[in-house]
Amino acid sequence: MRASSLFMPTLKQSPSDAEAISHKLLIRGGFVRQFAAGIYLFLPLGWRVMGRINRIMREEMNAIGAQELSMPTLHTADVWQQTGRYFDIGDEMFRLKDRGDRDMVLAMTHEEIFAWLAARELRSYRELPQIWYQIQLKFRDEPRPKGGVLRVREFQMKDSYSFDIDEAGMEASYGKHIVAYDRIFARTGLRSYRVESDPGMMGGAQAHEYMAPAAAGEDRVALCDACGYAANIELARSHAHPAEGQVADELREVDTPGRRTIEEVSGFLELPPSSLVKSLLFMADEEPVLALVRGDQELHEGKLARYLGRPVRPAHPEEVEDLIGVEVGFVGPVGIATGADLRMVADLSLGPEGPSGARGYVVGGNRRDTHLSGVVMGRDVQPEYADLREAQAGEGCPNCQGTLRIEQVIEVGNIFKLGTKYSKPLGATVLDEDGKEKPIMMGSYGIGPARIAASAVEQNHDERGILWPKSIAPFDVHLVQVQAKDEAQSALAGRLYEQLRVAGWEVLWDDRDERPGVKFSDAELIGCPLRVTVGRRATEGVVEVQPRASGERQEVHEEELVARLRALWDEIP
Repeated sequence: MRASSLFMPTLKQSPSDAEAISHKLLIRGGFVRQFAAGIYLFLPLGWRVMGRINRIMREEMNAIGAQELSMPTLHTADVWQQTGRYFDIGDEMFRLKDRGDRDMVLAMTHEEIFAWLAARELRSYRELPQIWYQIQLKFRDEPRPKGGVLRVREFQMKDSYSFDIDEAGMEASYGKHIVAYDRIFARTGLRSYRVESDPGMMGGAQAHEYMAPAAAGEDRVALCDACGYAANIELARSHAHPAEGQVADELREVDTPGRRTIEEVSGFLELPPSSLVKSLLFMADEEPVLALVRGDQELHEGKLARYLGRPVRPAHPEEVEDLIGVEVGFVGPVGIATGADLRMVADLSLGPEGPSGARGYVVGGNRRDTHLSGVVMGRDVQPEYADLREAQAGEGCPNCQGTLRIEQVIEVGNIFKLGTKYSKPLGATVLDEDGKEKPIMMGSYGIGPARIAASAVEQNHDERGILWPKSIAPFDVHLVQVQAKDEAQSALAGRLYEQLRVAGWEVLWDDRDERPGVKFSDAELIGCPLRVTVGRRATEGVVEVQPRASGERQEVHEEELVARLRALWDEIP
């Protein structure tokens, strides 16, 4: 491709609202443009990157026997209503009506539609297993789209679905996808982790996510380098450190005038935060629930919701006063005037089997400017116990003697064991060997190609621009002709361009009538793995070769160029 005919609108400055490195560089490099909040155009360079990622995904999906098809993005609402998700999903779903006043939705995902097809086409266990996949547009009305193409409202996704007669078959299909996904992320040059995750709105028995470490990530994972334990922070378990400090186990009130927060009370009483207990009131539908965690820990709402089996939200300050009769900051689990039957759930680390055993803590006194010291769980309070807290860096691994670390990550893929969550309501059944009708066991597996591209930029860049992994770069070689009107340079660049193309290289030939500085800056910004510069020694047939990552330059005669590029290509990780 000649740059003189390529639509490649590079920019010197980053957009003012861009925070993520990938957002800045993909805009500046002419890969994408924003059309509206969370809606992006992929320009030719960006679409080439997406095409290369999609090609890798197709090859690996085909390798496990998956078959590609295409599903609509406009759905009738009835299939979503049959599974209940039409009512469970909030404003993230785009809902609309057609000209016949029928309720319709834009696809957030395609479990319902694939199950609908299976219900009409699959009849016998002999037709199973099946794996179907597509690369298709999805729509999600994100309330706060940001990060460029990382968090958007319209996006492309590779989603696949497995159909099996029993749980053993589903496990086998799940295993095939793990193999395919591991290879996809390895081939795209992305560093990633496969971690335990919450199935969330997808439902099902088990799920894993593929996470790419990056500072721009909105997710966090807990990792153990000793044994390989990896889990999303919303599920991660850990061995908490014992509480510090000493609190006598004799109950007594202490005055804490104007001290509400853990930091304020801890400093006033000269006790470490781990000697205090946070008492947090949540509403689980209409039921109030008091959640208890140590003062040095953070409660994870998702863990509380999973334990209760219902969505939760923090109670409003006025609700706290109405239900408990005290202001926020002084709530505690002992002697609540309005609710002897108030449900209480404490984190496991507070229990008698926790790292500190039965010991005294300081809690809110349920009276303004008052706390209660010497509270012992199990003696003064009889809560339920559950894993409620977020795992923290430096805590013990739940599976070995190792230590956890926490890393910011971007979710780039996910896999779910759906079981019969969608096949039962949509009537996707087959006859088994005994002639009995059985619901199909399903799995669901997604990858976001734009997230792979953005994550690759987050992981591979320098102060000058992008350093694309060689498998997904828009071009393999950036051929820079320094002077567009120099006859010797034009002749040599033309010969090299054809020679490289015949040898199988994807080449961008910068033949524009631009200043050399502009061409070199654009080459570094765009980030193709190898650069060949045709300059002052063109009359001798000598060019300069430079890998983008290392920046090491060497002069090569045109007859040796292909061999030299192949050697350099093999050295690129």
